[in-house]
Amino acid sequence: QVQLDESGGGLVQAGGSLRLSCAASGRTFSSYAMGWFRQAPGKERENVAAISRSGRHTYSADSVKGRFTISRDNAKNTVDLQMNAMKPEDTAVYYCAADLRSVPWAVVTDMASYDYWGQGTQVTVSS
Repeated sequence: QVQLDESGGGLVQAGGSLRLSCAASGRTFSSYAMGWFRQAPGKERENVAAISRSGRHTYSADSVKGRFTISRDNAKNTVDLQMNAMKPEDTAVYYCAADLRSVPWAVVTDMASYDYWGQGTQVTVSS
């Protein structure tokens, strides 16, 4: 069993920055890949960024590339999402997720591959 708790959401003006953090507990953090997803009202949940077990390999969706950065600290059991140059279209509920079954070097973007999810944190970007 893995528990995931997101924090850091809130209201920010367009062009501003936020940093989301996800704290994991329950199993060895370095044994699973992590991802950040978001879901806007009326839209499907989408992958924003993902990171391999070691943190050596990362992925960012085209919509956030160059603006969002995913990172992890296996000593602190946390995965962060630094969001810069934010846009109103970034408004969504953001979720972190854990994939326990991928190979060590994998960066997982498929939502169906993830085993555990956090409760989500709201991010609102005003224009």
